[in-house]
Amino acid sequence: MAARGVGRLTCLPLCSQRSSRVLRSISRHLSCPGTVAAKVRNEEQPPRGAKTGFEDRTLKKRFSEVQKERREQAQRTVLIHCPNNINEKKFLKYLSQHGPINNHFFYESIGLYAVVEFCQKDSINSLQNGTHTPSLSTEATIPFKSRFLNLKLKNPSNQISEQSFAHTNNQFPPSSKKLFELLNYAESIDDQLNILLTTFQLTEENIRLRHLTCSLIEDIAAAYFPGCVIWPFGSSVNTFGKLGCDLDMFLDLDEVGKLNVHKNAGNFLMEFQVKNVPSERIATQKILSVIGECLDNFGPGCVGVQKILNARCPLVRFSHQASGFQCDLTANNSIALKSSELLYIYGSLDSRVRALVFSVRCWARAHSLTSSIPGAWITNFSLTVMVIFFLQRRSPPILPTLDSLKSLADAEDRCILEGNNCTFIRDLKKIKPSGNTETLELLLKEFFEYYGNFAFNKNSINIRQGKEQNKPDSSPLYIQNPFETSLNISKNVSPNQLQKFVELARDSAWILEQEEKNQPSPSSRQPWGLAALLLPPGPHHTSLSRKKRKKPMSEKVKGLLATIKSNSADSFAATPGKRTVSTKA
Repeated sequence: MAARGVGRLTCLPLCSQRSSRVLRSISRHLSCPGTVAAKVRNEEQPPRGAKTGFEDRTLKKRFSEVQKERREQAQRTVLIHCPNNINEKKFLKYLSQHGPINNHFFYESIGLYAVVEFCQKDSINSLQNGTHTPSLSTEATIPFKSRFLNLKLKNPSNQISEQSFAHTNNQFPPSSKKLFELLNYAESIDDQLNILLTTFQLTEENIRLRHLTCSLIEDIAAAYFPGCVIWPFGSSVNTFGKLGCDLDMFLDLDEVGKLNVHKNAGNFLMEFQVKNVPSERIATQKILSVIGECLDNFGPGCVGVQKILNARCPLVRFSHQASGFQCDLTANNSIALKSSELLYIYGSLDSRVRALVFSVRCWARAHSLTSSIPGAWITNFSLTVMVIFFLQRRSPPILPTLDSLKSLADAEDRCILEGNNCTFIRDLKKIKPSGNTETLELLLKEFFEYYGNFAFNKNSINIRQGKEQNKPDSSPLYIQNPFETSLNISKNVSPNQLQKFVELARDSAWILEQEEKNQPSPSSRQPWGLAALLLPPGPHHTSLSRKKRKKPMSEKVKGLLATIKSNSADSFAATPGKRTVSTKA
């Protein structure tokens, strides 16, 4: 059965029978000048690993440039639900009738999907003109025209078996078992942190899918607000997103109805007739309420729509089934997009920043310091700001303060949002790189030592000035919002959760220090380095910070390590190479 409101493509036979679905990832890039038929000859080449979405050349671009390019890319792209046994070569040949294809890849969610980017937007119009709305015998359809299509085959039972199968791109992070195998095979703790980063970071394909999902939702919103833009923000664009993270969206209405001075010369001024409401918040609630209804009633693949309009920042939450993303749509939230740009800059300035943030976040999640459920836990955003603050405190600093980035800004960088000064330099090339050469291993250990001994009872964290300051209130953890400086982004954190963080930070620092003194032998079957930190504590584990700290501390650390590794031995499989983990008790 076709999804509600999804256009159906009926095409020439494309099907090939195969016994099982291919699960290896590959992305085929096809240049515009040539034809698809000429390019698919490359399919005989060995599959390549998926590209990461944040390559060095991309990170040198301004945030606004990257977002604009991604949006234009998404506007030339369609999402197609395909039969499981699709013939990739015939599929591309069929679509190329509507225009040259620039890029495509397949992935699996609830079924098999293809993301196809054409070289021109006109190709999408041509494709849609040849697409019809499905007719069902038992149910009525809502004739909604979108770029989310459904591919059907003519006479699939009569197809001849061929070997040009569609290869799928993985959109999910690895299992815990696989991760520990990779970490234990590493040569050093520095390698472990970089392995975790490359394993969990968003791939190029996943980033394309996120921007396409925003573009599809934008098409729905544009029915009411022509000229509106839906931007992704948060982890999807700030360089710190991991596979499987939620997709945060921002409905930008600033361009709607903006005055065009060139077309309004003379003695007259034309304005739109509009309805007025008492406040900006009420306007936001009404806009999101209507769009939420549209997503629920007309949005193909949008399910579980919730309108959470009384929150501090009103939002519409829903699941996009085809992409597999949990989505939050907000409006009038431009400061959040500016915060994403700031993190993008920090993540781009030094390769160690993202590796350290990913490892600290993973460590926090492994010990239940963070949670996907709202509550008294520390958030990933708070942890990221804590890492940035720590790196600002190094000697010499690895990252500049926000005030120093503001001092480098010029007139075009000036930005005032809702009365808050959000100005900072946006050109990465104008920011001097750090002379700090400390290793990731040292930084990880020093991070835990720094916050294991931080005076949370009296000091706050402030990346604008890069120095500890007295807390303005009695919140257990006070992290100043970089732009809305009167707000504490960690106000939700309870005393118990902060104490748990401090104790685990101290324990982790001691574990890493012990590993420096007593490196595991190459034939050891025990988790080591970062892998040891990610193991959950055993049932009888007592934090070292609660014990009397007397010499010899190394013996106590050895006991802790032995307890952790003994309790977790059954979780991991042995891996050939220098570092392996045993599955035997």
